[in-house]
Amino acid sequence: MTKIYMYGVSEQERESAQRWGEENNIELFLDEDILMADTVDRCKGYDGVSTYQYTRLDDAVYPKLKEFGIKNIAQRMAGFDPYNLELAKENDVIISNVPAYSPESIAEYSVGQAINGIRNLYTINHHSLNHDFRESLFIRGSRVGGKTVAILGTGRIGQATARLFKGLGCKVIGYDLYPNDKLGDLLEYRDTPEDCVKEADIISLHMPATDDTYHMFDADMFKLCKKGAILINAGRGVLVDTEALLDALDEGHLSFAALDTYEHEFEYVKHDYQTKAITDQTFLRLLHHPLVSYTPHIAYYTDEAVQNMVFHALNATKSVIETGDTKLRVN
Repeated sequence: MTKIYMYGVSEQERESAQRWGEENNIELFLDEDILMADTVDRCKGYDGVSTYQYTRLDDAVYPKLKEFGIKNIAQRMAGFDPYNLELAKENDVIISNVPAYSPESIAEYSVGQAINGIRNLYTINHHSLNHDFRESLFIRGSRVGGKTVAILGTGRIGQATARLFKGLGCKVIGYDLYPNDKLGDLLEYRDTPEDCVKEADIISLHMPATDDTYHMFDADMFKLCKKGAILINAGRGVLVDTEALLDALDEGHLSFAALDTYEHEFEYVKHDYQTKAITDQTFLRLLHHPLVSYTPHIAYYTDEAVQNMVFHALNATKSVIETGDTKLRVN
């Protein structure tokens, strides 16, 4: 019987994984630990590997997998920045990801956070918790409809986000390194990210992490934003220079930021720090800033997304085992 070793398995993934295994007559071993140099030996004797990898994978893992005859690592998320793609290729290891497990889930998060910011719901909630129930100009909001929304990154998630904003009556503009000429009825492309942010009341980021997008939103970019603009990052943490963002908020240039990802999040995301000290002062400043809504990389986190992540990743592993390749490979 074919056997697949699953690393980094959360409790909520177990039911979907077990159902997939039964439906495909494949034996699965579900391990809560992620794939690392000190855990890779556990998958010896298995035919394939899937993991939910959020920290950089040790270089020593790739030759070990080659030694074991394992030809893939199926990532159960879209991001594949933890991997050394060239080293994986040198060791005949195919890296795959799940590029679209639920675009609508992330789109709904983005629109929800835009409403949170435009209507000052985060501030109203804080006032209510302090038993201050007065109306004031400070908490009076505006309508999302009629606003100009910039979508940076117009892939599946960006398109789903644009569609929802369009349905609310927004003007939607966008930027992508590879514009999609079929989206003319959904958004208007601009030539550069800078052209987008100059117009936008709401900026929604859905771009990958690359050398070109690293700190795309720095102090200079924030100076181009309309005063009072809202930033939503449901893409990758490294898109935003966090210190520059916090300064833009403190100076009153931006009115609100919703971040589902932080550039140095790997040490913290998926971990319980209720009884441990956070030493990253920038992260602490972010967490406690009154104009920031931070969520720990959970924009995708819905019932539908979890099932799709498990099913698509395991299907990719099965494909590599049976055919030697998968259409979801990234290297």
